[in-house]
Amino acid sequence: MPQTAGYAFWRVVEYRDAEFDARKFWPYWTARKHCRVIMFQAMSIPPIPPPLEHLGNRKFSFYPPILNIERNEWTYRQATWSEILVVNAETGQEVWVPRRFLGEVSRVDDPVLIVGLNKELEFSAGAVWPHRRRVIEMPIAVNDRPTPVVTGEPPKGPAPVIGIKLETNEARTGKMVAGVLALGILGTLVLAGIARQAQYHQRAVYTAHDQTYFELNRDDDYYAVIRKLGQPSTDRWNAESGAVQYRVLGYPNRGYSVVLFGVDRKSARYIGTLDAQCNPIHGISYADGATSSAMLRNVGQATGCELH
Repeated sequence: MPQTAGYAFWRVVEYRDAEFDARKFWPYWTARKHCRVIMFQAMSIPPIPPPLEHLGNRKFSFYPPILNIERNEWTYRQATWSEILVVNAETGQEVWVPRRFLGEVSRVDDPVLIVGLNKELEFSAGAVWPHRRRVIEMPIAVNDRPTPVVTGEPPKGPAPVIGIKLETNEARTGKMVAGVLALGILGTLVLAGIARQAQYHQRAVYTAHDQTYFELNRDDDYYAVIRKLGQPSTDRWNAESGAVQYRVLGYPNRGYSVVLFGVDRKSARYIGTLDAQCNPIHGISYADGATSSAMLRNVGQATGCELH
């Protein structure tokens, strides 16, 4: 029995013994045996429901988020055999996502329902593609030429004599005066910057005394955080199952909590820091310029500021 993508089963259409051109009978397939022709017709069925169909109009987020799209909130619209259509909840933009890139759907929606992606995708030219990190080659400066490789024996004999022009006392004194003035101006600018920054910190509503969290980055896992900040006083994990989960490490003596995000405890990575009032005070940036502030706010609301 012939197989064709998009068709589920076949039915017999006609038996006959005459010669014919098979190209005129597409989508029919033929099998010839003992001069008898058997014709089959492909019968189509609806596509298999996607894993997002049961969500209905509920909002969800992709992880990792699709690059070049600022708002990571979506709703399910429809599906075909190879793609699903999702709609951005804020802008109304429609995007077709290939099924092969879809991963698991989180079993919990606290703080937000997550749909996992098998690869990091980017939105370009009206479609989504696997993101590729490009290596940018530095251009050669104007009138710059590659340095020729010197081969052969070095020239024999004394080196050529180059004339050296001696500076006069007046030129040397002028350079010293200019250097002193430049140092004075630079010192004035530094003092002005320090004073302005001090006034800014006085006007701030809240600030963390310990700012060691600035040393954390998106590649740090649980053990990297412990090496930089020490053992946490509290360790909260939202669930033991689900596609994407979060982990909150509390440091009440430092005045903040560190948030990790991932599919399990081993793969969870740093996405940001919350202060004692659950306000994001530090986060990470993605390749398209988006930040993790929205996820941090959702985690702060879900934990109810009980980070102590």
